[in-house]
Parts: sequence; C-alpha cells; structure tokens
Amino acid sequence: MVGDVSCEPTEINHHGPEQAPLAAGAATTLAELDCLVSSCFACPRLVAWREEVARVKRAAFRDQEYWGRPVPGFGPADASILVVGLAPAANGGNRTGRMFTGDQSGDVLFAALHAVGLSTGAHPVSADDGITLLGTRLTAPVHCAPPENKPTPAERHTCAPYLRRELELLAGSLAVIVVLGAFGWQALFAVLAEGGWQVPRPRPRFAHGAQVRLTHPDGRTVTILGCYHVSQHNTFTGRLTPAMLEDILRTAQSLAGSAHPDDETRTR
Repeated sequence: MVGDVSCEPTEINHHGPEQAPLAAGAATTLAELDCLVSSCFACPRLVAWREEVARVKRAAFRDQEYWGRPVPGFGPADASILVVGLAPAANGGNRTGRMFTGDQSGDVLFAALHAVGLSTGAHPVSADDGITLLGTRLTAPVHCAPPENKPTPAERHTCAPYLRRELELLAGSLAVIVVLGAFGWQALFAVLAEGGWQVPRPRPRFAHGAQVRLTHPDGRTVTILGCYHVSQHNTFTGRLTPAMLEDILRTAQSLAGSAHPDDETRTR
C-alpha cells in the first residue's frame, strides 16, 4: 500500500483540486483535512515535480509504486506534541505517502522519537509498516516535495491554510510544537500570527534550543521549540546529533506533561 489516505474530498471541497487550500477551513476533522491535502493540485511547479519524480523514480526504487501526491500529516488527532518539518522528500514521503518515511532524515527522526517513547517503531519504511506515534503528530508547512528541497515563499503561502486548520483542529490537546529548521519556524509563526496568537514583534528568531511560549486570546497556550532540521547535511556533519534531537523531544514531553498532567502517559 502506498500512502494511508483513502477518501473522497468532494464533500468539503467545492473549489476544485487547483484551489483545495481554500476548503481547509471546512474540514471538521484531521481525517478530512488529510484527505483534502492529498487531493491538492494548487501549485503547478510542485505538481509537475512530484509527478515527474514518481514517474522517473530513483533506481533503488524502480520497482516500487510512488505516492506522487501531497503528503498529509501523520499522527493521532489528540496529539499534544506537533513536529513541523519543511516538506516531503522526493524519494521519501513522496514515494511512501507518509511524513518522514523512506529516507535518511526520517530514519533519524523516528529513531529519536522511538528512543524517547513517542513512536512504536524506529525504522520507518512504508505507510503500512505498523508504526504509530504516541501523543505526537508530524506535519509540514509545504505538503508536496519541492525541487532541490526548496519551496518558494508563494508555495508556502498557498499551503498555509492546511497548517492553520491543523493547528485549529488540534486546539484541544496541543501543548508543544517542535520546529525542525528555519523555514518551518518562519512558516509556523506566520500561521500563528494569522490565527490570532499573540506573537512578539519582532518575531522570535530561529535557533536550536530556542523556546517561545505563546498565548491565544481564548486562553490557550503553546510552547514552540526550535531544533535543527534532520537533514542529511546536519546529521552527517554532526551539527545535529541523535542526543541533541532526543534532548529537544524530551523537553517537549516534559512541557506537554506539565500542560496536560492527566494525559502525561500519552507522551511516554
């Protein structure tokens, strides 16, 4: 099985696949939102690239069927921790249909999640490998694989309604957001500001280990943690080590447990 989204988005999307982000606000569940994301054709450059990669294929995966579509978020609907990356990898998530699955960056992330008790498995290979996340959800500000792993600001803006609605649907449980890299940091704070969160001016700068606590006018709070991205460059050069990543995730667990003490065991 490639990907794990089987649905029909037409019930909430009356705009057509080229304008699917406009329907994000109509999603009443994360399952509906994930379905809508997987049907999106809003960014022509990204559509062309994800489909070309799925057609040409990397030699090592030439016998596999590629997902070749936008990759939705992955994790429970009552997650207290949200991990925000950049975008799916061309031969990772774009192939398997699941966030951080099928590439070396995903291997590093899932190994750390498993080490601290936030994942049932450490070696993600496919959407049907049986791995589940515990109290944690993975997402990205851009849901299609971009050429050279570099989405444009316009593509990030087009995709923003999905992240905004994801945050809204997680409102009852979300306590901590771990952001992997500066791109995700910038995208997240833009979405939070648009969602009414009281974001400081100037906006906080990204740094590994940065910690920012925000308040919403309705009384909700959330803590944002910065972490270097699990890119091959960062992990191969030692800029980000497994110990550093696990330390950030343990901090997220501690903060989430403090925010929701009755649900602390969900993130252990």
